[in-house]
Amino acid sequence: MSAFRIEKDTLGEIQVPDDKYWAAQTQRSLENFEIGGQLMPNEIVRAFAVLKKASALVNAELTDFPKEKAQAIANACDEILSGDHDDQFPLVVWQTGSGTQSNMNVNEVVANRATEILGGDFRDEKLVSANDDVNKSQSSNDTFPTAMHMATYEKIVSETLPKISLLHDTLTAKAQHFMEVTKTGRTHLMDATPLTLGQEFSGYAMQLQRGTEAISDSLHRVRELALGGTAVGTGLNAPEGYDEAVAEKIAQLTGHPFVTAENKFEALSAHDAMVEISGSLKRVAVSLMH
Repeated sequence: MSAFRIEKDTLGEIQVPDDKYWAAQTQRSLENFEIGGQLMPNEIVRAFAVLKKASALVNAELTDFPKEKAQAIANACDEILSGDHDDQFPLVVWQTGSGTQSNMNVNEVVANRATEILGGDFRDEKLVSANDDVNKSQSSNDTFPTAMHMATYEKIVSETLPKISLLHDTLTAKAQHFMEVTKTGRTHLMDATPLTLGQEFSGYAMQLQRGTEAISDSLHRVRELALGGTAVGTGLNAPEGYDEAVAEKIAQLTGHPFVTAENKFEALSAHDAMVEISGSLKRVAVSLMH
């Protein structure tokens, strides 16, 4: 067996390692963006897998998209979520601003693996198309913002908030424990009026409580998904009702209250929700430096 196979795209032919599921677009990105070593985070890749699965299932529900093909795509995505194909996502974060290369990386891997699931050999015939099937009703312009929001929401809810809560509860307990311990307050580098150590610790606990409230409030905007806006926000080439249905499907698959973005033009063209959640996280970081 040859170490390479020939893949084709609109730019022509290109050699791809024969043992890899990715195809021409991923390979071109590898060769054209040899910058840094920071790989696209696994959280983003897994978010893509969820949204590709959700999209395939919704396309099968709303259109004549073959259910067998949709299920093969869903199964391939489940394998990615299980970590079976982590070595198939070699791209760095340094790429075009739309994230097209990472979107296509996932599309190509899912398409070729789904072809195998359907009993074919993607080296000879692609039973599932990366563009027409896996990317159906989507664009890099709406999938990448969606993956960003999904990954951010999942990480904060599953890891960040529980750890902040644990620290808050610990500080609250210490505040109660130290409430009878009197100390000298300090201001302007000088001794000031007395307070208890418990009162001081209660201030630290309140900082984290207020910070948690700010993060939770910001998450309401992060849970809005751009998917369904397609290339420019109009939803062109997506079936009617796709945006709401795919957001609902993603919510079912993740257990998080994701909803479709109220305004797709804002969701595609700006990242205000990400800026806001970043600010809320920085607020807590500053509190921890206090």
